[in-house]
Amino acid sequence: MTIAILKCLALPAVIGVLALPVSAAAQVTPFTQAVAVAAAGEDALSTFYRDAKYEALWTDADSDDRARREALLTAVSKAELHGLPAERYDAERLRTMMGNATDARARGDLEVELSRIFLRFASDISTGILEPNKVVSHIKRTPPENNRLDLLRGLASERPSAFMEGLTPESLEYARLVRERLRLVDVVQTDAWGAPVEAARLEEGASGAEVVQLRDRLAAMGYLGRSVTRTFDASIRNAVERFQADHGLKIDGIVGGKTLEELNASPEERLGSILVAMERERWMNRDRGDRHIWVNLADFRTKIIVDGEVHFETKSIIGKAVPDRETPEFSDTMSHMVINPYWYVPRSITVKEYLPDMRRDPYAHSQLQVINSNGQVVDRGRGFSQFSASSFPYSMRQEPGPENALGLVKFMFPNKYAIYLHDTPAQSLFEENVRAFSHGCIRLDDPYEFGQALLTLDGVADPAGTFNSHLNSDKNTRVDLNQPLPVHLVYRTAIPKPSGGMEYRDDVYGRDARILDALLSEGVQIPRSELRVASAAD
Repeated sequence: MTIAILKCLALPAVIGVLALPVSAAAQVTPFTQAVAVAAAGEDALSTFYRDAKYEALWTDADSDDRARREALLTAVSKAELHGLPAERYDAERLRTMMGNATDARARGDLEVELSRIFLRFASDISTGILEPNKVVSHIKRTPPENNRLDLLRGLASERPSAFMEGLTPESLEYARLVRERLRLVDVVQTDAWGAPVEAARLEEGASGAEVVQLRDRLAAMGYLGRSVTRTFDASIRNAVERFQADHGLKIDGIVGGKTLEELNASPEERLGSILVAMERERWMNRDRGDRHIWVNLADFRTKIIVDGEVHFETKSIIGKAVPDRETPEFSDTMSHMVINPYWYVPRSITVKEYLPDMRRDPYAHSQLQVINSNGQVVDRGRGFSQFSASSFPYSMRQEPGPENALGLVKFMFPNKYAIYLHDTPAQSLFEENVRAFSHGCIRLDDPYEFGQALLTLDGVADPAGTFNSHLNSDKNTRVDLNQPLPVHLVYRTAIPKPSGGMEYRDDVYGRDARILDALLSEGVQIPRSELRVASAAD
């Protein structure tokens, strides 16, 4: 806060107005009238000021209001550090308004505008700029909602700087993303990664200018120490393999195809992924549970997290990248597992994929039972040619067994999207790097071990023995969890590593691209390389 602004807010005429006694029904003054008019139509603002008898929150000359002004200006001045649209809060405009608030009416308008900007900033930084499902329909997640009246009351009663800092998401992932954004901005502005690698394919033993480009790019990205070699040696191969691991690629030490594409991705592209990940973290700014299951769709992995540490991890297969099969994003609670499950075929699969075949041959897909509404098996001999997709009155299921589409165990967190985790007999698909093959549910590479890990956390004395006894019985068995676990189906293409550095994954569903476009439309900025802009101009 500048001295000039403070002097404006401390004019004798203004102090005189504030010194008037305030009755139970606030005395009407130019200031109170201006506040009432400016806050009209906004319930939280109107209620707050009415309850406070129209006393100032921001514009008095005392130390409390000054501290709030300074805390707000400091926070909005740092908006870009959080990937927020700085122009939305316009710190310079606020400073100008403060300098121009030389009478009671102008100060009343300023008072409400500061509260309005505060509420907008508080909402943006703590719960996100966008409404997720309006940008991507498969995001079924509702961000936490701040109570606007509670925000104003909290600011009025707590230490302003601490209250403003407390609006920021508390997750370690968010803090790491903020740091990575700052680092990448410096990379962009200094063009620190240098020129892309211009080669079709490079592997150990190669030499020449292309290898030097690769060497320098890897060193600039932090994967290789200082080196003057012009030959693709073991140190470069090791660096390439580390890069491949961080980008979810096949680890073979060969630079070509997808590895070259990822290696040549610009820092601006990576910044875009960071900005999206920060917004996604704001959407999940709530308690995730000390123990929870974390399914990163973009990473094709499922983890059990205990007190911030990975307790168990396995590969996953997710829904195919077509609109009606994409796995949605949401959170729920895992309550039980079913060992030796029936597979009840989703109706969409039944009528779209199986019924057409059964209309021609009633015994098609004979591994599946046709079931009536009473749970009885239907005689296929009568045929199904008379039924359409809308009139087919039956359901279909597959009995427990090693060929069951769900494998031998499924993990249930009942939800309206009919999504769950399960085993699969199609084990060869786990060898693929991009594993989007299912109808929407999550298939696990190590389902038995996953089940045993859940039983361990649930306090079962012999988790392996308990699980295997149910498995070997061949009976359809439900096993309830004494301590249900939160399940979070998320989508992160930018993944901070606890040890430092980042991992990146492909935007397999194209969701992050849509979110980034929406963020940019809202005024979020991606810095550009001054050196490359100048070079292009030349």
